[in-house]
Amino acid sequence: MTDLVIRALDERDTTLFDVFPDPLGTAEGHRRTRHRPDWKRVALRDGEVVARGAWWGGPDDTAPLNINWFDVLLGEEEAGAELLRTAPWQVEIEMSLPAGWRAEPESSAAAEARFTAARKAGYELFVERYLYRWTPEHGLPERPGRLEFRTEDDDAVFFDLLRRIHSVTLDAHTLKDIEEGGLDRAAQSELDFFHWCPSPREWWQIAHTPQGDPVGIHIPAHNPSGPCVGFIGVVPEHRGHGYAYDLLTECTRFLVEQGADFIAAATDQGNFPMAANFTKAGYPVVRERLHFRPAST
Repeated sequence: MTDLVIRALDERDTTLFDVFPDPLGTAEGHRRTRHRPDWKRVALRDGEVVARGAWWGGPDDTAPLNINWFDVLLGEEEAGAELLRTAPWQVEIEMSLPAGWRAEPESSAAAEARFTAARKAGYELFVERYLYRWTPEHGLPERPGRLEFRTEDDDAVFFDLLRRIHSVTLDAHTLKDIEEGGLDRAAQSELDFFHWCPSPREWWQIAHTPQGDPVGIHIPAHNPSGPCVGFIGVVPEHRGHGYAYDLLTECTRFLVEQGADFIAAATDQGNFPMAANFTKAGYPVVRERLHFRPAST
């Protein structure tokens, strides 16, 4: 087998990235995502691309937040691993896969090649998530009308509610934050994400009972790819009443009122209650995403 060449791209040769089989429909899934040419890397053998990766971050980020596009040809898993090993950034990999990919032999084989390359490079599976996309043909969920929604200018109020919400959570990323830095870190990570989103701060809302007791938070947001459900969370003492659905409904309708013609969302596959709420609100699963992390983190 001939020697492998690993190289970054620039504006002059970005087309190299696009000459690649796409059995997982990755290119279509990323058509709204902007990737910087200098954050794209390819592995070449005899001048042919055998593995590729695109590191991603927001327009103002000075370093990538994750790898959200990673492909490798069958039989070239070691090349894919070398592409990851030699990168200047060791960040989480987000592998986007078709819904129900395990049942399709071609998709399953392509996915397993990527998993093998990631593991060879020292990454391990962290969590599997469902990706949702609401569009108008799925219908707007009706507001249950049980809660009142208000804006709040003080970040400290959101911080306190986030600490309470995360004291009981099923979210893998939040649990990792709690393990590494406690509830304060988990709450601050959420606030940092809310502020990172380019959508207006005044969109953040707190849900209250008619008696004025805070129930939870919903964050209608835009990320760099478009409108999304930024966050849904209910404080522990108000769980068991289905309020997460009320928050999701309000978030959906709010974004539509702001002009959204689609809304993206995601949840961990193990978060069965939230997955059920998305289904009830008319959000179909359109993709699945597996997150791999460097084993040392």
